[in-house]
Amino acid sequence: MDQINHTGLISGMNDISQLEAAVKSAQKMVGSATMQLDPEALEHAENAIKDAKEIMNRSTETGVDQLFISEQKKLLEQCEHQLSEAKQ
Repeated sequence: MDQINHTGLISGMNDISQLEAAVKSAQKMVGSATMQLDPEALEHAENAIKDAKEIMNRSTETGVDQLFISEQKKLLEQCEHQLSEAKQ
């Protein structure tokens, strides 16, 4: 089981499922944070992106589907762009 760094939560999901859930969570958090423009919400969204990237880095090491990981990476890049635009 994997522990999510800043939350201390433990998950029994495999890397692909965990990555997919983390990216979806980051997307929702970024969307909400950019609508609110609340500094704390923006920070939480940034942490969600970092967590998803850490999961992604572990996933690439196990040799799982590279196309899926590439798509998830693209989604996270979009989240980062949206977040950086909101911070300006």
